[in-house]
Amino acid sequence: TKSKSNSYSKSHNRAAGSGQQYWKNKAKVSDLANPPPKQNLTSYGIYLRAYALYMAGERRKEEEILELRDPLERTTVQNVYLSQLLMELSNFYNHAHSNQNNNHESDKLDPFGLYVYGIILKEIQKTPSSITTTSLSSSSSTTSTSMKNTTSPRTTIATPSKYHHHGLNIPSAYSILIQSLILYPYNWSAWLDLAELCISDTSIHSDVEELLKPISDHWMYHFFCVHLFLENQANENAIMVMERLLHGTTENFNNCKGFFVKSPYLQSQLAVAYYNMRDFDTAQAHFAMSKDRDVFRLDQMDVYSNILYVKEDKVALSSLAHHAIKLDKYRPETCCIVGNYYSLKAQHEKAVQYFQRALKLDRSYLSAWTLMGHEYLEMKNTAAAIEAYRRAVDINPRDYRAWYGLGQTYEIMNMLLYALFYYRKAVELRPYDARMWCAMGGCYLSLDRRNDAMRSYERAVANHDAEGIATKKLAMLYREDGDTERAARCYLRHLELRYQSQLNQSSISLDSEDMNVRVVISSVNVDEPEAEALLHLASYHRDHGEFEMAILCCERLLDYPGPEKEEAKVLLREIRSIID
Repeated sequence: TKSKSNSYSKSHNRAAGSGQQYWKNKAKVSDLANPPPKQNLTSYGIYLRAYALYMAGERRKEEEILELRDPLERTTVQNVYLSQLLMELSNFYNHAHSNQNNNHESDKLDPFGLYVYGIILKEIQKTPSSITTTSLSSSSSTTSTSMKNTTSPRTTIATPSKYHHHGLNIPSAYSILIQSLILYPYNWSAWLDLAELCISDTSIHSDVEELLKPISDHWMYHFFCVHLFLENQANENAIMVMERLLHGTTENFNNCKGFFVKSPYLQSQLAVAYYNMRDFDTAQAHFAMSKDRDVFRLDQMDVYSNILYVKEDKVALSSLAHHAIKLDKYRPETCCIVGNYYSLKAQHEKAVQYFQRALKLDRSYLSAWTLMGHEYLEMKNTAAAIEAYRRAVDINPRDYRAWYGLGQTYEIMNMLLYALFYYRKAVELRPYDARMWCAMGGCYLSLDRRNDAMRSYERAVANHDAEGIATKKLAMLYREDGDTERAARCYLRHLELRYQSQLNQSSISLDSEDMNVRVVISSVNVDEPEAEALLHLASYHRDHGEFEMAILCCERLLDYPGPEKEEAKVLLREIRSIID
């Protein structure tokens, strides 16, 4: 509520005020300005004041964003205390390093003070144009009375980590965060902010790796690597590190051999990695193990509900929803789980209500925006779907699901060039996902760009097109171009994929040696796509003198009720007349 929000903001301002000076003439002070910090503050006092002031600014920023309707205006809203905090913490930082022989604890930044300095730099360097020279000079005038001898720049960082900001040489955010982590490596929030910087700017990876060498054997560093790998969709690397942390090894993990064998967090991260790889069975097993180890855990249970939704397991999803409501009905994860449950029951309006409830609890909750976009798409409300997907990519530009959803929405609206742009974004993030390439291929085909469509479908086949969409489309394109050889190979692969899917559904395993062409053709279920494939294969084998295979393909079509049945009969009579 608004009253609760105001009380939080006042609490942050009150905490910040405990470490600041007082102005005599308050009438000349802007209501957004704050007095400078007290002199001779301890490192803890500096941290407490800076963090409280930062949180008060974040609360005010959230309130302003809620009052704006224009998405572009929302992106321009900034924390009003950033410039003041930048000057104050820069002064403390430079002052401490220009007096390194001074052993007093006053006017120094401890690991947590460095952390706050790092997040301030991250926010400013992300949108440097938002902080004006006027605000910096104003803030500088308020802090100059309390800090002296602060003109000495930081010279001990041996990497190109300086940043020029309105005439100021300030260190880069990642270098300050790493200094904080070296002093106190257990601050997971600092690791997450560092990961965000690494994801947004890949050019700093080598510098970050070099600066983190002093703690490269620490287990928190490996947790950081896992998080970074998952965010960059390097799922195989993440699984390798997590398996070592869970089960232990003597290589590179001397201090944590099997130490995290019962960690629910690592178990759920392992499940997320397999979910990203679309190995839903393995992911479900890991989520079940995580849930058994910590029955009160709701973190990432919304991803578990996505798996149950894809597998259409209504009973398990209903059980998970009841369990989540019993634990905490006002968690965003709970609302997403319940929303998935109603979506599976095709109650899309009710699903949207729960996703909206999740966003009231956490406006930046990415899954809720994306899933709500899916629901609006099901309801044919394309305008609302576009808005939801755009909000998702604003929060995380690396969310391929939102880019893919935007592509689908514009394709439905027949705005194919827009759709192609968004599909390309999704492909850049998931170049090994056959579904992304199939979507691009379909868009190219609608634009009558057959060569580009064929290349896209070929990329999909190269990336294990398990659903067979690309192989079927390629076969059709090759057949239309008169390339019967390639068309026959694609049709045969389509039949093999369909047959393998049948075996998976019936839980029957079959060795690759046993899956020969005869077994596939004799056993595959025949629907319209398979009938088309069998008819083409029959003609192909007839033309190559392989009459037995041609007869086998034709006989499979004799029980099919479609028009392919009559064509198969004609072809069968022709083959038998040739044999006779």
